[in-house]
Amino acid sequence: MTRDDLFDRYQTAAAAHRTHRDACTPCSDTSRCPTGQQLYEVFARLQDAYLNRQRQQRR
Repeated sequence: MTRDDLFDRYQTAAAAHRTHRDACTPCSDTSRCPTGQQLYEVFARLQDAYLNRQRQQRR
């Protein structure tokens, strides 16, 4: 996995989460339907991985 691949997957997951949240009435920034929760967890996991990699590269 390259850095660009991780960044692309992180950005794609963020967009998928935003798109779902904007179209799903039960979803908000603090409450999510099961699908919204799954999309958020994928986004958060990829974001954490990307940010951790950025921090490690700065050392």
